[in-house]
Amino acid sequence: MDHTNGSFTIGALDKISSHHEHFVVEIESSEDALESIGPLFRAIYDGDDHKQFMERLDERIKNHDREIERMCNFHYQGFIDSIHELLQVRTEAERVKAEVQGVNEELQASGLAVLKKGEELMQCQQVQLNISATIERLSTCLPVLQTYGKLKDQMKCKRYYPALKTLEQLEHTYLPRVSEYRFTKIMYDQIPRLREAIKEASMSDLKDFLESIRKHSSKIGEVAMQHSAEQHSIDPALVRMPRRKRKAPPPPNPFTGEVPAPQPEAETDIYKDADEELSAQDLVDFSPVYRCWHIYTVLGAGDVFESYYRKQRKKQAKLCLQPATNMHETLDGYKRYFHELIGFFVVEDNILHTTSGLISKSYLDDLWDMALSKIVAVLRTHSAYCTDPDLMLSIKNLIILFCHTLEGYGFFVARLYGLLVEIRDQYNEILMKQWKSVFMEIFEEDNYTPITVQYQAEYVDIVSVFPFHDSFVEKSPLPKRFPFSRFVPNVYKQVKEYIFACLKFSEDLNLSQTEIDDMVRKSTNFLLTRTLSGCLSSLIRKPGLGLAQLIQITINTEYLETACIHLEDFISNVTGTSYSREVSHVAKLQGKSMFKDARSHTEQQIYQALNNKIDEFLELAIYDWTLSESRGHASGYLMDLIAFLQSTFMSFTNLPDKVAQTACMCACKHIAECLSSILLDPNAKSLSTGALQQFNLDVIQCERTYPPPSLRTTPLLAALTTRARTESHGCERCFCCFRVCQLQPRAWLRHGRTADGVHGA
Repeated sequence: MDHTNGSFTIGALDKISSHHEHFVVEIESSEDALESIGPLFRAIYDGDDHKQFMERLDERIKNHDREIERMCNFHYQGFIDSIHELLQVRTEAERVKAEVQGVNEELQASGLAVLKKGEELMQCQQVQLNISATIERLSTCLPVLQTYGKLKDQMKCKRYYPALKTLEQLEHTYLPRVSEYRFTKIMYDQIPRLREAIKEASMSDLKDFLESIRKHSSKIGEVAMQHSAEQHSIDPALVRMPRRKRKAPPPPNPFTGEVPAPQPEAETDIYKDADEELSAQDLVDFSPVYRCWHIYTVLGAGDVFESYYRKQRKKQAKLCLQPATNMHETLDGYKRYFHELIGFFVVEDNILHTTSGLISKSYLDDLWDMALSKIVAVLRTHSAYCTDPDLMLSIKNLIILFCHTLEGYGFFVARLYGLLVEIRDQYNEILMKQWKSVFMEIFEEDNYTPITVQYQAEYVDIVSVFPFHDSFVEKSPLPKRFPFSRFVPNVYKQVKEYIFACLKFSEDLNLSQTEIDDMVRKSTNFLLTRTLSGCLSSLIRKPGLGLAQLIQITINTEYLETACIHLEDFISNVTGTSYSREVSHVAKLQGKSMFKDARSHTEQQIYQALNNKIDEFLELAIYDWTLSESRGHASGYLMDLIAFLQSTFMSFTNLPDKVAQTACMCACKHIAECLSSILLDPNAKSLSTGALQQFNLDVIQCERTYPPPSLRTTPLLAALTTRARTESHGCERCFCCFRVCQLQPRAWLRHGRTADGVHGA
């Protein structure tokens, strides 16, 4: 196609036509108009020939229209036929459409249910997905929650040490896994407070334990002492406290008749099992201490706990060391005191050996040294109040068992044995006080007459108690007569009982046999020289004691003096030592000298009593100095005196000769002095010959009677006759002098009587 202005050449037009043809073909062949022809349209409109393209496109449309018309003309009959067929099909189509609509409606109705179920299924699947996600998250969080719940349960059950371990596991293992959740921050914030709560709870348990152990230390100590007693073959009843009696059931209600249920006693019990076979350590549950110690150690506060525990236990030790004010009154007071002390140190010893570092051996030794000083002071003070030897002996046995028990736990108790030696002296003093009463009772009950036995068994009983061997008495027929009275074997027996009592206290004191023997001898010496000597002295000075009783006491002391050597042998036998009288370091009994002193005192009392009795008779002497002549026989008072002296001197046969002779000499001297005083009485202004003759008869009677034949020994006669050798030196008031003066009145006047009645040279 040519333009009017001739701008384009034919070749250019052909090229543009072919290009537009190409665009048309592209448009016709494009399946996706928007994606394929979009760039094509842009390329057309970007150029300057879009009008030509439109013309080309219109031409192409017209070509297609002509082809369609030609095809329609060619296929017209077929088209008409097709229309007729379509009209026929229309009816069927409407019917099918109606059926399809019905089916569609039915399908829609059915689909609604399916759709609903599908939606529900989708929701369920979503829920399932949510559940799965939740389960997955919970599976991650569940160990944290379980651990936290376990922590709470452990704290509730007071298992604080496992709770602390659980808390550490929760903090460092489980919480980091779920750190993205908000509750973990809350748990992290709770961890310090939980640690502090565990510390406080464990400390509260420890305080409860300390309070309980303070209350129940007595039971722990009692069990420990019982086991020690069994090991040392000691009766466990010595340390057993009396059990509390069961309370009577409450009476029924008087209005309803109902019996109220008994109320159980609320008591904190730290014992696992009160089985007598268990040891003292097994009776106590020490877990509160262990838990608290481990907890504080793990939390880095071990020093704080150690300081607190030691401080509290020292306070409790001071409380245990404070005895009851009336402890000395009963043995139970001492038992309770020892039980509490042993219970305290048994607990401490167990803590020492079952923990590392809570207490040390040096700390426990220092605590024991402090306690030992206090114990010694307490026992020394309270034992001083004791006046019962049986109680003192029981206290000693308790102290011994106390020492054995603590020695078994490794404590040093030598000072307590030293204290027992001090208490032994006090025990001996108490015994001597008791034996003083025993001796005085023996003296009161004695009849002070020689023992007479009617049967051989009685004789055997006496010689088995008192070492008496006399062949004459042994061979003499029944009834047999001993020279001493009952108090000799009784006193000897009681001295032996005293020795046994002293020996009882010396048992188990860690003393050698020599030390025990020396102690027993010294104690026996104290008994003889202090107690028995004092009793004998009181007996001898007793008012109203007769001459016969004094004589019997003298005889008794002689036999007791002889028996001292047997006491020494007896002490050697019971102490298991060999006694030799040549050994200088062994304490010898001083009974011989004591009995000699007592006998000397008794002899003086005999002499004095004899003189007093003579004075009683001479007080009856009444002389009539104006008598014209004598009565021809001795005065009646003098005959009574002579009869008394004869019977008295007969009892001197069992006395030593020297004592009997001295008594006779003193009696003669005293009679001579008394007669002389009667004769030289200043109230007698004049003397008749008859009065002098009567006085002379009395003197002659005395000469004939005294001394008795049994006592007329050469020394005594010589002592009496020397009194007559006084003519140039004055009257010495002896019997011979009286007789000479009476028979020779001038000589008497020269020797004795002056104008004023004074006896001069």
